Formats: sequence, C-alpha cells, structure tokens
Amino acid sequence: MIPQAASAEILVRHCHGLSEFETCVELQKRVWSGADIDVVPLPLFVVAAETGGQVLGAFAGAGPAGAGEKMIGFTMALAGVREGKPYLHSHMTAVLEGHRDRGIGRKLKLFQRQDALGRGITLVEWTFDPLELKNAHFNLMRLGAIVRRFLPNCYGITSSPLHGGLPTDRLVAEWWLASHRVEILAEPPPLGEGTGNAVAMYLPRAESVVSIRVPANIGELRQHDSARALRVQSEIREQFQHWLGRGYAATAIALKADGGNYLLAPWAQP
Repeated sequence: MIPQAASAEILVRHCHGLSEFETCVELQKRVWSGADIDVVPLPLFVVAAETGGQVLGAFAGAGPAGAGEKMIGFTMALAGVREGKPYLHSHMTAVLEGHRDRGIGRKLKLFQRQDALGRGITLVEWTFDPLELKNAHFNLMRLGAIVRRFLPNCYGITSSPLHGGLPTDRLVAEWWLASHRVEILAEPPPLGEGTGNAVAMYLPRAESVVSIRVPANIGELRQHDSARALRVQSEIREQFQHWLGRGYAATAIALKADGGNYLLAPWAQP
C-alpha cells in the first residue's frame, strides 16, 4: 500500500507526470533563486521517479480527488547503492516562503522514511551547509540524523544568493531509518510533552564530547563581509575535517542566541 500523509489540510504524496515535475522545478527556482545553470532540470525529476528514487510533493488545500490542491513543497531523492545495499540520496527538499515553520518539511521527510522502509531501504543521506544552523537543528535534533562525512566545496561556487559566493562546503546527513534514535524522534510525543526527553537520550557524554561553534551572524557576513565569512567557513571546515577524520560523529547541536555548537563524539554504529 502506498503511504499517504495528511495533516492540517496538507497532503504529502508521490508526484506524477510532467506537469507536477515542472512545478517542482519552478518551486526550486523560487526557493534558491539561482541561475538556470544551477537548476536541477525536469528530466532528472523524471529519472528519479522512474529509477527507484522519489519525487514527493506537499500540497495545500487538497479536496476530493485532489481538487484545488497547490504544491507548496517537494522532496526529490535519487536511488543509490552503498556497500552493496540500496539507499536514497535526498538531493533537494524545499518549502515555499510563507509556508515554512509549519512542520511541512518534517511531514515530507517522515513520508520519505515511511516510503523507503516500505521498500526495504533503511538509509537516506543528504548534504547540508554546516553554516545553516536551523537546518542542522532540524536534521540532527528533529529527525535524528548523524554526520560522519564532510565534503569541501561539494557543488562548486553557485549563482544562488543564499550561498553568498562561498564554497559550498557540505556535511553529509546519515538518516538510519530503523535505528532506535530515529524511531523515537519519528513518533509524536505524548500530549503536552515535547521531544526534549527523546533528544536528551542521544546527546553525547560530556567526557567525550567536542564542540564546533558556528556564529549566528554568518548570513550577514555572507552579504556584507565576504572575506571574513570565508575565514570563518575555513576555520569550521578544518575543525570538521579534523574530528570526523578521527572517527567522531556530529549527533547534536546546541543553539544559543549568538550561534550554535555542534556536539561530536566517537561513533561506532548508527
């Protein structure tokens, strides 16, 4: 049975046909505002859907038989094989401005998890910018992903103003879908309780933890002091490469008003 998720008039489902894939491309342009050379083209969405990947859409205002629905977000993943086992590389997840901070990204990711597990796939990976603290908190603390790899300038210098002309350094999120860590965070907490207790179970022990700090004003530096932003990025890159290279994993992030601290500890298994 194909999974389906609906909440607060938001429906998450597989996208079908060229028209819906074209809408994904248009949403991508609106969210990242990059030049055409950096846009993932329509044929790749078709390939993803037809070769074991995923093209998932979040639709608002869906009525009977889909009447009146409007796509406000999507996730696109490609099928891959690592160490002889299938996994998904979740290349893009986007939600339109005006619809963010409503749990739509989480609905897309949990649908992605349910669909993958239904096909016997237990790992989803994706890349994210270590400087984007909100994304890091979502990936590590809300979904339960871990990080063990760092990719310097993964996509090269892009035209997106969101990247500010900096190298596209990326962390690789590993989302082990059947792990106890992920299962706990995927379940809705009891009424009146948040996810804090579940998250606390997976914070690294104080005696083994190291931290990597990212300042909160990195977006401002990208726009107004690119040289300083590049220096900050380089320092963070060196720290991640050092600790991940020694077998540590980033499993949590502590946010403060002036920035955030990634928490890393020795890691043996998901």
